Amino acid sequence: MAALAFFVHILTASGAGLALLALLAAVNGQWPLMFLWLGVALVVDAIDGPIARAIKVAERLPRWSGETLDLVVDFTTYVFVPAYAIAAAGLMPVGLALLAGVAIVITGTLYFADRSMKTPDNFFRGFPAVWNLIAFYLLLLRPAPWICGAAIALFVVLTFVPVRFVHPFRVRRLRTVTVALLTLWAVLAAAAVKQGMAPESWVIAGLCVLALYFLAIGLVPIRDEPV
Repeated sequence: MAALAFFVHILTASGAGLALLALLAAVNGQWPLMFLWLGVALVVDAIDGPIARAIKVAERLPRWSGETLDLVVDFTTYVFVPAYAIAAAGLMPVGLALLAGVAIVITGTLYFADRSMKTPDNFFRGFPAVWNLIAFYLLLLRPAPWICGAAIALFVVLTFVPVRFVHPFRVRRLRTVTVALLTLWAVLAAAAVKQGMAPESWVIAGLCVLALYFLAIGLVPIRDEPV
């Protein structure tokens, strides 16, 4: 069982390898390929925790911290690679793009060090540094540079504001609906990536509507029960 437990750590650490592949794609301006690797990393991030808890990895291999490992990998896939993409994709003038990238990595680093990043009912407190999603929507929609800059500034500020953002698996309120919509989002996002980040208008519309749901659910003032 120790070998199996260590394999789970390897599975988590593979996210760093996927981040490197995504960064290499980004350096070459291959944005759909970058999001493909980041999407695979999201799948790994979704499954490694439940597996680790099921086989009690923390008890079997106390030498390695799964929590620290997860944070290191999440920073590379959720913050660092997306920050590079936002800085290098031509979304804004060079100076503003560099400033945005630096702001993202600094605030993302601070967020991952926040011991109070979760509420008792498992919502994220403040914007949870999912810059991979922000980069996805900016490269999908390609809005005007001032809109890109304003959106990034907004989420940088929201990192430190105690508004709630839903964790799709751990928040019990509307969890069945949320997971179902997350699955639909994944299908639409995969379609967008397959179509070179230039999908049909109904795909874009669906992705935008779903984004509004995930943004709004944390603002509803109904307390959930801790799990």
